[in-house]
Amino acid sequence: MSTLPSTPVSPSFGWALVGPGRIAHRFAEAVHRLPGMHLAVVQGRDLGRAQAFADHWTREGAPPIPAIPAIADLAAALARPDVHGVYIATPHAFHGGAVRQALLAGKAVLCEKPLVASRAEALPLVGLARERGVFLMEAVWTRFLPVYATIKAWLTDGAIGPLRGLQSSFCFDAPYEPASRLYDPALAGGALLDLGVYNLTMTRWVLQQALGDCPEPEALQASGQLAPTGVDQRVWATLDFGRGLASQFTCGFDGAADNGLRIFGQHGHIVVPRTFWEATEAQLHVDGQAPVLVQAPLAINGFEGEIDEAVRCARAGRVESAVMSHADTLATLGWMDRIRAQMGVRYPWE
Repeated sequence: MSTLPSTPVSPSFGWALVGPGRIAHRFAEAVHRLPGMHLAVVQGRDLGRAQAFADHWTREGAPPIPAIPAIADLAAALARPDVHGVYIATPHAFHGGAVRQALLAGKAVLCEKPLVASRAEALPLVGLARERGVFLMEAVWTRFLPVYATIKAWLTDGAIGPLRGLQSSFCFDAPYEPASRLYDPALAGGALLDLGVYNLTMTRWVLQQALGDCPEPEALQASGQLAPTGVDQRVWATLDFGRGLASQFTCGFDGAADNGLRIFGQHGHIVVPRTFWEATEAQLHVDGQAPVLVQAPLAINGFEGEIDEAVRCARAGRVESAVMSHADTLATLGWMDRIRAQMGVRYPWE
Protein backbone atom coordinates (compact mmCIF):
# COMPACT_ATOMS: atom_id res chain seq x y z
CA MET A 1 0.00 0.00 0.00
CA SER A 2 1.39 3.42 -0.99
CA THR A 3 2.00 6.13 1.59
CA LEU A 4 2.41 9.86 1.32
CA PRO A 5 5.95 11.25 1.41
CA SER A 6 6.86 12.57 4.85
CA THR A 7 7.45 16.32 4.75
CA PRO A 8 7.92 18.40 7.91
CA VAL A 9 4.64 20.09 8.74
CA SER A 10 5.92 23.35 10.22
CA PRO A 11 6.48 25.98 9.04
CA SER A 12 4.23 25.50 6.03
CA PHE A 13 5.98 25.87 2.66
CA GLY A 14 4.07 28.36 0.49
CA TRP A 15 3.89 27.82 -3.28
CA ALA A 16 3.22 30.43 -5.94
CA LEU A 17 1.63 28.76 -8.96
CA VAL A 18 2.51 30.49 -12.24
CA GLY A 19 0.35 29.55 -15.23
CA PRO A 20 -3.00 28.16 -14.04
CA GLY A 21 -3.65 25.78 -16.92
CA ARG A 22 -4.74 22.16 -17.13
CA ILE A 23 -1.60 20.49 -15.77
CA ALA A 24 -1.44 23.00 -12.90
CA HIS A 25 -4.59 21.45 -11.39
CA ARG A 26 -2.62 18.27 -10.80
CA PHE A 27 0.05 20.22 -8.97
CA ALA A 28 -2.52 22.06 -6.86
CA GLU A 29 -4.23 18.82 -5.87
CA ALA A 30 -0.96 17.29 -4.71
CA VAL A 31 0.04 20.39 -2.74
CA HIS A 32 -3.36 20.44 -1.03
CA ARG A 33 -2.96 16.85 0.10
CA LEU A 34 0.73 16.88 1.06
CA PRO A 35 1.61 17.83 4.64
CA GLY A 36 3.70 20.89 5.39
CA MET A 37 2.87 22.99 2.33
CA HIS A 38 0.12 25.08 0.83
CA LEU A 39 -0.82 27.06 -2.26
CA ALA A 40 -0.07 30.68 -1.33
CA VAL A 41 -0.95 32.54 -4.53
CA VAL A 42 -1.94 31.89 -8.16
CA GLN A 43 -0.38 34.09 -10.84
CA GLY A 44 -1.65 34.38 -14.40
CA ARG A 45 -1.73 37.07 -17.05
CA ASP A 46 -5.48 36.48 -17.39
CA LEU A 47 -6.60 37.54 -13.92
CA GLY A 48 -10.10 36.13 -14.36
CA ARG A 49 -8.73 32.71 -15.18
CA ALA A 50 -6.25 32.87 -12.31
CA GLN A 51 -9.01 33.88 -9.89
CA ALA A 52 -11.24 31.02 -11.02
CA PHE A 53 -8.35 28.60 -10.45
CA ALA A 54 -7.64 30.05 -7.00
CA ASP A 55 -11.32 29.97 -6.05
CA HIS A 56 -11.60 26.32 -7.09
CA TRP A 57 -8.70 25.24 -4.89
CA THR A 58 -9.89 27.40 -2.01
CA ARG A 59 -13.15 25.46 -2.13
CA GLU A 60 -11.28 22.16 -2.35
CA GLY A 61 -9.36 22.89 0.83
CA ALA A 62 -10.13 20.57 3.73
CA PRO A 63 -10.46 21.70 6.42
CA PRO A 64 -11.58 25.13 5.15
CA ILE A 65 -8.59 27.31 4.33
CA PRO A 66 -8.18 31.06 3.83
CA ALA A 67 -9.02 32.31 0.36
CA ILE A 68 -6.12 31.75 -2.06
CA PRO A 69 -5.37 35.08 -3.76
CA ALA A 70 -4.90 35.50 -7.50
CA ILE A 71 -2.65 38.11 -9.06
CA ALA A 72 -1.70 39.14 -12.59
CA ASP A 73 1.75 40.58 -11.87
CA LEU A 74 4.53 38.02 -11.40
CA ALA A 75 6.84 40.42 -9.57
CA ALA A 76 4.12 41.13 -7.02
CA ALA A 77 3.52 37.42 -6.50
CA LEU A 78 7.23 36.80 -5.98
CA ALA A 79 7.47 39.66 -3.48
CA ARG A 80 5.04 37.98 -1.09
CA PRO A 81 6.80 36.81 2.10
CA ASP A 82 4.56 33.73 2.32
CA VAL A 83 5.93 32.43 -1.01
CA HIS A 84 8.89 30.07 -0.58
CA GLY A 85 8.77 28.24 -3.89
CA VAL A 86 7.42 28.76 -7.40
CA TYR A 87 5.85 26.19 -9.70
CA ILE A 88 5.89 27.27 -13.36
CA ALA A 89 3.40 25.75 -15.80
CA THR A 90 3.19 28.34 -18.58
CA PRO A 91 3.73 27.45 -22.27
CA HIS A 92 7.34 26.46 -22.91
CA ALA A 93 8.38 29.74 -24.51
CA PHE A 94 7.65 31.64 -21.28
CA HIS A 95 9.47 29.33 -18.87
CA GLY A 96 12.82 31.08 -19.04
CA GLY A 97 11.63 34.54 -18.09
CA ALA A 98 9.59 33.28 -15.15
CA VAL A 99 12.43 31.06 -13.91
CA ARG A 100 14.87 33.96 -14.02
CA GLN A 101 12.53 36.29 -12.10
CA ALA A 102 11.91 33.67 -9.44
CA LEU A 103 15.61 32.93 -8.96
CA LEU A 104 16.43 36.63 -8.70
CA ALA A 105 13.71 36.89 -6.05
CA GLY A 106 15.38 34.07 -4.11
CA LYS A 107 12.47 31.65 -4.51
CA ALA A 108 12.98 27.92 -5.09
CA VAL A 109 11.83 26.90 -8.58
CA LEU A 110 10.07 23.79 -9.84
CA CYS A 111 9.49 24.34 -13.56
CA GLU A 112 7.50 22.08 -15.86
CA LYS A 113 9.41 20.14 -18.44
CA PRO A 114 11.17 21.14 -20.55
CA LEU A 115 12.90 23.68 -18.36
CA VAL A 116 13.36 25.85 -21.46
CA ALA A 117 13.49 25.22 -25.20
CA SER A 118 17.28 24.84 -25.64
CA ARG A 119 20.48 24.09 -23.80
CA ALA A 120 21.79 27.58 -24.60
CA GLU A 121 18.80 29.13 -22.82
CA ALA A 122 19.18 26.80 -19.83
CA LEU A 123 22.87 27.39 -19.15
CA PRO A 124 22.57 30.93 -17.72
CA LEU A 125 19.58 29.90 -15.59
CA VAL A 126 21.52 27.02 -14.05
CA GLY A 127 24.42 29.42 -13.52
CA LEU A 128 22.12 31.94 -11.85
CA ALA A 129 20.67 29.30 -9.50
CA ARG A 130 24.17 28.27 -8.45
CA GLU A 131 25.38 31.86 -8.10
CA ARG A 132 22.40 32.82 -5.94
CA GLY A 133 22.27 29.53 -4.05
CA VAL A 134 18.61 28.99 -5.02
CA PHE A 135 17.03 25.62 -5.76
CA LEU A 136 16.09 24.92 -9.39
CA MET A 137 14.61 21.70 -10.80
CA GLU A 138 12.91 20.67 -14.01
CA ALA A 139 9.62 19.01 -13.10
CA VAL A 140 10.03 15.51 -14.53
CA TRP A 141 7.57 13.71 -12.27
CA THR A 142 8.20 10.32 -13.93
CA ARG A 143 11.54 9.92 -12.17
CA PHE A 144 9.82 10.08 -8.78
CA LEU A 145 7.04 7.53 -9.38
CA PRO A 146 7.04 4.52 -7.03
CA VAL A 147 7.24 1.95 -9.83
CA TYR A 148 10.58 3.33 -10.98
CA ALA A 149 12.09 2.57 -7.58
CA THR A 150 11.43 -1.09 -8.36
CA ILE A 151 12.83 -0.76 -11.87
CA LYS A 152 15.90 0.92 -10.44
CA ALA A 153 16.47 -2.07 -8.14
CA TRP A 154 16.13 -4.48 -11.06
CA LEU A 155 18.65 -2.51 -13.10
CA THR A 156 21.21 -1.94 -10.35
CA ASP A 157 20.97 -5.61 -9.29
CA GLY A 158 21.59 -6.70 -12.88
CA ALA A 159 18.34 -8.69 -13.05
CA ILE A 160 18.31 -8.65 -16.88
CA GLY A 161 22.06 -8.79 -17.31
CA PRO A 162 24.13 -6.20 -19.20
CA LEU A 163 22.01 -3.54 -20.86
CA ARG A 164 21.46 -3.89 -24.61
CA GLY A 165 18.93 -1.21 -25.54
CA LEU A 166 15.66 0.65 -25.03
CA GLN A 167 12.53 1.39 -27.02
CA SER A 168 9.72 3.79 -26.07
CA SER A 169 6.82 5.70 -27.56
CA PHE A 170 4.65 8.65 -26.58
CA CYS A 171 2.04 9.48 -29.21
CA PHE A 172 -1.53 10.71 -29.38
CA ASP A 173 -3.72 12.25 -32.05
CA ALA A 174 -4.19 15.98 -31.49
CA PRO A 175 -6.25 18.12 -33.90
CA TYR A 176 -4.12 20.54 -35.87
CA GLU A 177 -4.66 24.02 -34.45
CA PRO A 178 -1.92 26.42 -35.61
CA ALA A 179 -2.35 28.77 -32.63
CA SER A 180 -2.29 26.04 -29.96
CA ARG A 181 0.69 25.51 -27.69
CA LEU A 182 1.32 22.17 -29.44
CA TYR A 183 1.75 23.63 -32.92
CA ASP A 184 2.67 27.31 -32.51
CA PRO A 185 6.43 27.94 -32.91
CA ALA A 186 6.10 31.20 -30.96
CA LEU A 187 5.04 29.08 -27.95
CA ALA A 188 7.90 26.58 -28.52
CA GLY A 189 5.47 23.96 -29.78
CA GLY A 190 6.37 20.57 -31.18
CA ALA A 191 6.16 16.93 -30.15
CA LEU A 192 9.79 16.70 -29.05
CA LEU A 193 9.61 19.35 -26.33
CA ASP A 194 6.14 18.34 -25.22
CA LEU A 195 6.41 14.54 -25.36
CA GLY A 196 9.86 13.39 -26.45
CA VAL A 197 11.46 14.97 -23.39
CA TYR A 198 10.00 12.03 -21.43
CA ASN A 199 11.50 9.43 -23.79
CA LEU A 200 14.88 11.12 -23.57
CA THR A 201 15.04 11.85 -19.85
CA MET A 202 14.03 8.28 -19.05
CA THR A 203 16.61 6.95 -21.51
CA ARG A 204 19.19 8.88 -19.55
CA TRP A 205 17.78 7.62 -16.24
CA VAL A 206 17.85 3.96 -17.32
CA LEU A 207 21.46 4.19 -18.46
CA GLN A 208 22.42 5.85 -15.18
CA GLN A 209 20.90 3.01 -13.16
CA ALA A 210 22.31 0.24 -15.33
CA LEU A 211 25.76 1.69 -16.07
CA GLY A 212 26.34 4.09 -13.17
CA ASP A 213 26.35 7.04 -15.56
CA CYS A 214 24.93 7.99 -18.95
CA PRO A 215 27.48 8.49 -21.73
CA GLU A 216 26.90 10.95 -24.54
CA PRO A 217 25.56 9.35 -27.73
CA GLU A 218 28.24 8.54 -30.29
CA ALA A 219 25.65 9.07 -33.00
CA LEU A 220 22.12 10.44 -33.15
CA GLN A 221 19.76 10.03 -36.09
CA ALA A 222 16.34 11.63 -36.31
CA SER A 223 13.56 11.99 -38.84
CA GLY A 224 9.84 12.59 -38.81
CA GLN A 225 7.13 14.92 -40.02
CA LEU A 226 6.81 18.68 -39.66
CA ALA A 227 3.49 20.43 -39.12
CA PRO A 228 2.52 23.26 -41.51
CA THR A 229 3.69 25.72 -38.83
CA GLY A 230 7.21 24.25 -39.04
CA VAL A 231 7.34 22.53 -35.66
CA ASP A 232 7.91 18.80 -35.33
CA GLN A 233 4.61 16.92 -35.49
CA ARG A 234 6.20 13.48 -35.27
CA VAL A 235 9.74 12.37 -34.43
CA TRP A 236 11.57 9.07 -34.86
CA ALA A 237 15.04 8.97 -33.34
CA THR A 238 17.85 6.59 -32.45
CA LEU A 239 20.60 7.42 -29.98
CA ASP A 240 23.66 5.17 -30.39
CA PHE A 241 25.76 5.02 -27.23
CA GLY A 242 28.35 2.65 -28.70
CA ARG A 243 29.21 -0.90 -27.69
CA GLY A 244 25.98 -2.06 -29.34
CA LEU A 245 23.79 -0.04 -26.96
CA ALA A 246 21.07 2.17 -28.43
CA SER A 247 17.78 3.84 -27.51
CA GLN A 248 15.01 4.21 -30.07
CA PHE A 249 11.86 6.26 -29.59
CA THR A 250 8.98 7.89 -31.36
CA CYS A 251 6.74 10.74 -30.25
CA GLY A 252 4.01 12.59 -32.07
CA PHE A 253 0.74 14.45 -32.18
CA ASP A 254 -0.65 12.69 -35.27
CA GLY A 255 -1.28 9.08 -34.31
CA ALA A 256 -1.44 6.39 -31.67
CA ALA A 257 1.20 4.09 -30.16
CA ASP A 258 1.43 1.65 -27.27
CA ASN A 259 3.15 4.42 -25.23
CA GLY A 260 5.24 1.86 -23.37
CA LEU A 261 8.89 1.55 -22.39
CA ARG A 262 10.93 -1.59 -23.00
CA ILE A 263 14.41 -2.15 -21.56
CA PHE A 264 16.44 -5.00 -23.05
CA GLY A 265 19.28 -6.89 -21.37
CA GLN A 266 21.38 -9.95 -22.18
CA HIS A 267 19.26 -12.26 -20.02
CA GLY A 268 15.84 -10.63 -20.00
CA HIS A 269 13.84 -7.47 -20.37
CA ILE A 270 11.71 -4.98 -18.43
CA VAL A 271 8.41 -3.69 -19.72
CA VAL A 272 6.42 -0.65 -18.65
CA PRO A 273 3.41 -1.60 -20.74
CA ARG A 274 1.55 1.70 -21.17
CA THR A 275 1.80 5.42 -20.43
CA PHE A 276 5.33 4.96 -19.09
CA TRP A 277 5.51 8.61 -17.99
CA GLU A 278 2.75 8.03 -15.39
CA ALA A 279 3.21 4.29 -14.86
CA THR A 280 1.97 2.25 -11.94
CA GLU A 281 2.91 -1.16 -13.38
CA ALA A 282 6.12 -2.87 -14.50
CA GLN A 283 7.05 -6.36 -15.66
CA LEU A 284 10.34 -8.22 -15.27
CA HIS A 285 10.98 -11.02 -17.77
CA VAL A 286 14.09 -13.13 -17.17
CA ASP A 287 14.92 -16.05 -19.43
CA GLY A 288 13.79 -19.34 -17.90
CA GLN A 289 11.85 -17.71 -15.05
CA ALA A 290 8.22 -16.79 -14.51
CA PRO A 291 7.48 -13.10 -15.17
CA VAL A 292 7.42 -10.78 -12.16
CA LEU A 293 4.59 -8.23 -12.23
CA VAL A 294 4.66 -5.22 -9.92
CA GLN A 295 1.85 -2.78 -9.17
CA ALA A 296 2.86 0.50 -7.51
CA PRO A 297 -0.13 2.83 -7.07
CA LEU A 298 0.26 6.58 -6.79
CA ALA A 299 -0.08 8.13 -3.35
CA ILE A 300 -2.03 11.09 -4.75
CA ASN A 301 -1.77 11.75 -8.48
CA GLY A 302 1.92 11.25 -9.27
CA PHE A 303 3.08 14.83 -8.72
CA GLU A 304 3.67 14.28 -5.01
CA GLY A 305 7.16 12.82 -5.44
CA GLU A 306 8.69 15.72 -7.34
CA ILE A 307 6.96 18.29 -5.12
CA ASP A 308 8.16 16.63 -1.94
CA GLU A 309 11.69 16.44 -3.37
CA ALA A 310 11.68 20.14 -4.25
CA VAL A 311 10.54 21.13 -0.75
CA ARG A 312 13.10 18.87 0.94
CA CYS A 313 15.93 20.22 -1.19
CA ALA A 314 14.88 23.85 -0.77
CA ARG A 315 14.62 23.49 3.00
CA ALA A 316 18.06 21.86 3.08
CA GLY A 317 19.60 24.77 1.15
CA ARG A 318 20.42 22.71 -1.94
CA VAL A 319 20.49 24.18 -5.43
CA GLU A 320 19.60 20.95 -7.25
CA SER A 321 18.17 17.47 -6.81
CA ALA A 322 20.29 14.36 -7.17
CA VAL A 323 17.31 12.62 -8.78
CA MET A 324 16.71 15.31 -11.43
CA SER A 325 19.96 17.22 -11.62
CA HIS A 326 20.97 20.27 -13.61
CA ALA A 327 23.30 18.03 -15.62
CA ASP A 328 20.36 15.79 -16.56
CA THR A 329 18.34 18.78 -17.77
CA LEU A 330 21.22 20.21 -19.79
CA ALA A 331 22.08 16.87 -21.38
CA THR A 332 18.49 16.16 -22.44
CA LEU A 333 18.12 19.67 -23.87
CA GLY A 334 21.35 19.15 -25.82
CA TRP A 335 19.98 15.93 -27.33
CA MET A 336 16.77 17.72 -28.31
CA ASP A 337 18.79 20.55 -29.89
CA ARG A 338 20.55 17.98 -32.08
CA ILE A 339 17.30 16.30 -33.08
CA ARG A 340 15.61 19.58 -33.99
CA ALA A 341 18.66 20.64 -36.00
CA GLN A 342 18.48 17.42 -38.05
CA MET A 343 14.78 18.00 -38.70
CA GLY A 344 15.20 21.68 -39.56
CA VAL A 345 13.06 22.98 -36.69
CA ARG A 346 13.90 26.50 -35.50
CA TYR A 347 12.02 28.80 -33.17
CA PRO A 348 11.53 32.52 -33.96
CA TRP A 349 14.05 33.69 -31.35
CA GLU A 350 16.84 31.31 -32.44
